[in-house]
Amino acid sequence: MPPKKKDDGAKAAPALLGRIGTNLKIGIVGLPNVGKSTFFNVLTKSAATAENFPFCTIDPNESRVPVPDARYDFLVQHYQPASKVPAFLNVVDIAGLVKGAHEGKGLGNAFLSNISACDAIFHVIRAFSDEEVVHVEGDVDPQRDLSIIHDELRLKDIEYLNKHMDNIERAVLRGGDKSKKHEYDCLKKVREALEDKKWVRNLSFDAKEIDVLNMHLFITAKPVIYLVNLSEKDYIRKKNKFLVKIKEWIDTNDPGAMVILFSGQFETNLLDLQSDEEREAYMKEHNAQSALEKIIVNGYKTLGLIYFFTGGKDEVKAWTIQRGTKAPQAAGRIHTDMEKGFIMAETMAYADFKEAGSEAACKAAGKYKQKGREYVVEDGDILYIKFNAGAGLTAKKK
Repeated sequence: MPPKKKDDGAKAAPALLGRIGTNLKIGIVGLPNVGKSTFFNVLTKSAATAENFPFCTIDPNESRVPVPDARYDFLVQHYQPASKVPAFLNVVDIAGLVKGAHEGKGLGNAFLSNISACDAIFHVIRAFSDEEVVHVEGDVDPQRDLSIIHDELRLKDIEYLNKHMDNIERAVLRGGDKSKKHEYDCLKKVREALEDKKWVRNLSFDAKEIDVLNMHLFITAKPVIYLVNLSEKDYIRKKNKFLVKIKEWIDTNDPGAMVILFSGQFETNLLDLQSDEEREAYMKEHNAQSALEKIIVNGYKTLGLIYFFTGGKDEVKAWTIQRGTKAPQAAGRIHTDMEKGFIMAETMAYADFKEAGSEAACKAAGKYKQKGREYVVEDGDILYIKFNAGAGLTAKKK
């Protein structure tokens, strides 16, 4: 018998830096009085009032917000299901850090522990002046503020390394323990970079080194999205005297990082309006759009997450998976029995489904495909899983 042909959907999944999972969190970080809580509040309140979206406050400072997606909206409209479940972004509002936080100032150790429990960072930068909102450092200077947060997180990682490496150093250099040599070399590389004022995630690592790093989960290994909080006036006119300096700092210290402009005041004013029609009119009047959708979608992506859909009259649901997940493991998100008894995944790309207009039309156009165990699920795939339900029976989940 000739060997089975390898599934043409197979792709090599890249090594991931950080926790592996689907219940990942993104933390809101910054100095006091930069607009973190305002941002958190407009995110959670907008989610709470959004039609058709279930909303959950996990703790007073932790919530999850639905990920806006026109594909999900289309499927809901198409199927008119009894149950609708979007993907969610878990967001944590972390109290403001101050200079010296890594040494415990301002309850810094507790706050830094909260950041350690998150998997990515929204770094809120204050770029607005307001005499009624006191700046902890006395005046508004985004470059200085960026450096304070950057250094506090970096210094906390150095403190962790210095404590952790003592035992490894003794075992390798004095005890000749070859089993820990690779970990020692990797951590030494990290410490040298941190002492050179670099962040872990800006370095290059091979797969073995990433395995070591994922045992330690350094704060500076976490991806960062910079959120520049402008006054409503500056946000509407798209001008601000600090923007050039902010760009210079990020280009130097975190090249390639995403920067998103928003205005906590604009978002608050928008949210205070009573209806969607009033909000649309307000945005049209000021020639400005809310930045929340862009922030949520990119926050979700930066965690390395995607989702696939299942659809039918009973339910339309977005199932969160890690990018690079193969079909059996994706099936396991629906039910563990589906992964254990996986036979195949029947898939339609969302774009093909929308163009064809129905599952039957997709099949007629040859766009309805059967994929095996090696198929890597793509973002927005519509999946139907065939699996062995036991006792020789085959069931199909829609």
